[in-house]
Amino acid sequence: MEHLPITRLNMANQVRHILGLSGGKDSTALAIYMRDKVPEIEYFFCDTGAELPETYEYLTKLEVYLGKKIVRLSSGRSFDHWLKIYRGTLPSPNMRWCTKVLKIDPMENWIGSDRAVSYVGIRADEANRKGYITSKKNIMTVFPFVDDGLELKDIESLLIEAGVGKPSYYEWRSRSGCYFCFYQRRSEWISLHDRHPDLFDKAINYEQKKQFQDTASSSSYTWTKGESLVDLIARRDSVKSFKERKNESSMLLDILSDDDDCDDDDFCSSCHL
Repeated sequence: MEHLPITRLNMANQVRHILGLSGGKDSTALAIYMRDKVPEIEYFFCDTGAELPETYEYLTKLEVYLGKKIVRLSSGRSFDHWLKIYRGTLPSPNMRWCTKVLKIDPMENWIGSDRAVSYVGIRADEANRKGYITSKKNIMTVFPFVDDGLELKDIESLLIEAGVGKPSYYEWRSRSGCYFCFYQRRSEWISLHDRHPDLFDKAINYEQKKQFQDTASSSSYTWTKGESLVDLIARRDSVKSFKERKNESSMLLDILSDDDDCDDDDFCSSCHL
């Protein structure tokens, strides 16, 4: 996948309109919603290099509908590079360096000193979410769904009417993001193992710091709090059994409402730029 450099020539006296896509339902619905309202809008995706294959497939499908290229941004360095810079310390809820270096910095560098309006897909029924609001004075953040009163049911309708639908990872995962996102539920880690065993193995290698023994910290941090992936997969049957016992309607609600949210109150929604 080709990426643009994170620098861009300044567009003097011109306001840019930008909309970041995460590969999730809310930002996709916003892109559909704004397509004809702001024809000059620029769509972008901050590619960490660790996204799910389903996410890339979905973005390609969305480009066809929008009739416009989705600009792929990156830091110019791999996750492995940054992991070495951070001395093998894996990103965690208390140290979300991945969001800063792989998403926020590339986006802000791409905008540079241009004046820009950033459209964010927080819904009117998400009163507790703020989303990413930059401190840069040249970027103004707006929330069209909040302003126009659009809620979850409206987002569902937008996706259905456009024929875009939801990304296929919703069959087993409740939100967009990197395959090793530390905010995944245990059942989602098991689904990752079943659907993408190669990615699950990579996540184990990161957790065990096999690739970074020369720089790794002494931390025993695991992707899932208090349990390694090896231990988790060893008790997969009990985890899957617990999930199956949950009320089916509650599970559906989780899938439809959580792709840009998290059970953790401290979830960083800027992961879903």
